[in-house]
Amino acid sequence: MTVSLNQQIDEVKRELAARDDVYKRLVVTRRIRQSVADFQMDRMRAVLATLEWLQRHEVEIRAFLGADA
Repeated sequence: MTVSLNQQIDEVKRELAARDDVYKRLVVTRRIRQSVADFQMDRMRAVLATLEWLQRHEVEIRAFLGADA
């Protein structure tokens, strides 16, 4: 199965929104600390930034690798 960069980016954005809701509840109920929620959200935002960078540079990367875009 192939999942396009667009689809991966959409999924990470969906997951970020879902996590935001879940982490808010977990912090309020003291099941996790705010610092843990922030750290985990930052890691997922980094995933999103990496995928978006790859998307912006996809043509150049494929050309470098010798693959068709």
